[in-house]
Amino acid sequence: MDGVLIKELKQFHDERGWLIESFREDEIDFVPVMSYVSMTRPGVARGPHEHLEQSDYFCFLGNFRLYLWDNRKDSATYQQHVVFDTKGTPHIAIVPPKVVHAYRNIGETDALVINMPDKLYKGWDKELPVDEIRYENDPASPYRID
Repeated sequence: MDGVLIKELKQFHDERGWLIESFREDEIDFVPVMSYVSMTRPGVARGPHEHLEQSDYFCFLGNFRLYLWDNRKDSATYQQHVVFDTKGTPHIAIVPPKVVHAYRNIGETDALVINMPDKLYKGWDKELPVDEIRYENDPASPYRID
């Protein structure tokens, strides 16, 4: 999908466990301004929703299914729908504004997502409206996840 980046992350293993580089400025042209971590229980989905100005930089740590719908009328991939499984391997996904997105933990254990968006949630000092259009509770929404 135009403007979306999905990339498997390399794991570096030793006797202590593993390490991944979730963000490197020299590899990806993206400027995060905040970060948060969320835990998602097995079978639970988050979204679908879209942002009008914000890009999300997700780092998936677990077995997730990512759903994307291009809602950008000026995009070469307008109305394209993509479903991607991480298959339990750490991945990043950069989702630009107006790309509707959702994800579901399709694994059997709790899993983590780190997000490093390029806009502050609710702006500086949390004084602005939330940049988000939510679809998960809209029965008329064309954005459905299985």
